[in-house]
Amino acid sequence: MTLSAEEYHDHLRTTAVRAGFSFDEVVLPEEHRVTVNGLGFRYLDWGNKKQRPILFLHGGALTAHTWDLCCLALRDDYHCMALDQRGHGDSDWAPDADYSISAQREDVKGFAEAVGLDQFVLVGMSMGAINGLAYAIAYPETLSALVLIDAGPNVRRSGSRRIRDFVNGGTKPETLEEIIERAMSFNPRRDPLILRRSLMHNLRQQTDGTWIWKYDRRRFQQMGGDQHAAERRGLADGLARVTCPTLVVRGRESDVFHDEDAERLAGSLLDGHWVTIPKAGHTVQGDNPKDLAAALRDFLG
Repeated sequence: MTLSAEEYHDHLRTTAVRAGFSFDEVVLPEEHRVTVNGLGFRYLDWGNKKQRPILFLHGGALTAHTWDLCCLALRDDYHCMALDQRGHGDSDWAPDADYSISAQREDVKGFAEAVGLDQFVLVGMSMGAINGLAYAIAYPETLSALVLIDAGPNVRRSGSRRIRDFVNGGTKPETLEEIIERAMSFNPRRDPLILRRSLMHNLRQQTDGTWIWKYDRRRFQQMGGDQHAAERRGLADGLARVTCPTLVVRGRESDVFHDEDAERLAGSLLDGHWVTIPKAGHTVQGDNPKDLAAALRDFLG
């Protein structure tokens, strides 16, 4: 993490106020590492281990920190953990460039076993939603609830292509100002001052002062491939195996996942429900964490 503990605390306090939260106390998570399937994984633990556990999976090109405000909002009543998935953040990159859905599904299984999770809530956004759905299909008996945010077996190609274009851009080291300009162009909902600090979790500074992203670009080069597409479509055939209550969440302004997509997915599940979150695009937890946290609390309650 590039931010110091003091900077991180100040960042959380500032972003919480901007997002409309009013926390009595702003705490920092504990950072841990665990080895799963030969790879080192870093995760954030927000404490209160006696509470009902929730594991959060981020989207592609993001990190566990994308869930910071949601975890702060829920930590009094839940044991919140957020994982840096393979090839992202401070977790290891796959040496064989295996970023298949099945490999990432088994990472979730191995992580849950390593930290002793059972009958837990699994929340995933975008890439994390796909990996979470794959896990729920393969290991339904281990979950008490599932939340899928702005993704499913089928998504809108134009929106997905726009994301791929953004994450595959900046192939060379950039200045922080160049990165912020590109990020604001991609998602103008963000506050540039807050974005500057939040990006510190996902960037690594070079000796010449420029910055590079922490994610493995090979993962995104595979997204348009036949294997990934087939794996993703195959998830639709396994929806009947998801037995736990499932909430499908859509950002109202998302160009990746539309109302009919959310309704169709929820209707295909044994106990499916769906909601839309206002003032949010694809990255719901970043655009409107307050309403997302409220929706999660309502669903889990």
